[in-house]
Amino acid sequence: MGRGEAVNHIKIVDTTLRDGEQTAGVVFSNHEKIRIAKMLDDIGVDQIEAGIPVMGGHEKEAIKEICQLGLRASIMGWNRAVIKDIEASLECGVDAVAISISTSDIHIEHKLRSTRQKVLESMVRATEFAKQHGVYISVNAEDASRSDPEFLLEFAQAAKEAGADRLRFCDTVGILDPFTTYERVKNLIEKVGIDIEMHTHNDFGMATANALAGVRAGATWVGVTVIGLGERAGNAALEEVVMALKYLQGIDLNFKTAKFRELAEYVSLASKRELPAWKPIVGSNMFAHESGIHADGALKNPRTYEVFCPEEVGLERQIVIGKHSGTNAIKAKFEEYGIGLTEEEANDILARVRKAAVELKRPLFDKELVYIYEDYLNEIKKIAVNKN
Repeated sequence: MGRGEAVNHIKIVDTTLRDGEQTAGVVFSNHEKIRIAKMLDDIGVDQIEAGIPVMGGHEKEAIKEICQLGLRASIMGWNRAVIKDIEASLECGVDAVAISISTSDIHIEHKLRSTRQKVLESMVRATEFAKQHGVYISVNAEDASRSDPEFLLEFAQAAKEAGADRLRFCDTVGILDPFTTYERVKNLIEKVGIDIEMHTHNDFGMATANALAGVRAGATWVGVTVIGLGERAGNAALEEVVMALKYLQGIDLNFKTAKFRELAEYVSLASKRELPAWKPIVGSNMFAHESGIHADGALKNPRTYEVFCPEEVGLERQIVIGKHSGTNAIKAKFEEYGIGLTEEEANDILARVRKAAVELKRPLFDKELVYIYEDYLNEIKKIAVNKN
């Protein structure tokens, strides 16, 4: 999987408003959906999967409103391979439809209570109907990763002939690894010649890696959600995919990445899902350094422990003072307060800092460092007075 195999024209479809909202317990208000859609459009997302129109009610109204915003991004409605679903999408004014149906035998037999032939017929009928209305069509092969490879090829070929613009390769239960993903996607592209979208889930922590493997194999679309929201363990995260494409595969999508943290905070708030400090790309600890060796390196040259600048994703560098800090970090922190420390003073204060951090079981706040410094000065003065 050499770097030269990567496709340079990659598009992002964000499904925060559909698959993201399918996270157990998550509900977005219409106001929140509209704001998220605007934010996604602003940062550069190519297509927004806005929801499921056939649900009707508030869901359909929100999708209609998003379609009327005049956004640059394409707006997609998600549908089963059912004509009435697609009619509901068209009523909303979307310019793209996703037509989803299972292709794995376990889904066909136990979920759909159907057959492979009926799956093909339903998909073709729905795709041809959508094609008559001039919308962009993504045919979604649900559970593609567990589908019989030969049937998946037959399904993809039938979708292409019926008028589909792309095939969504769904790793629905997140069971693939990057190597298998690469081979499966490459085979589909070579034998069918249809645009592929990677839709990856994170059950084994490989959603982003698998999405990138698909791109290496020739996929031209990647499906994502903000902060990786999604069913069970979630989906490939928008911010992870965009930054990984840039720094690991040399594909710069020219997104407004400086707004990633703001977007992540809003979606976290709207979904009532905590944004972990250790979250890749947008977590508050992404550019926080406490360990003496790491903090010293970051102070001398940030590139020693950072791949890109924190400002690039809307964060700031933090030198955290705690149990693992070193004297250089102590000096640098006190310089922020306008206080210059000698090596001896830094060592004395560091010992106090480490003691306090162990007792508190956390790093210290700025005001606590100031208190420690004031106590240190008072002790020095007392020693001086006693000597006199």
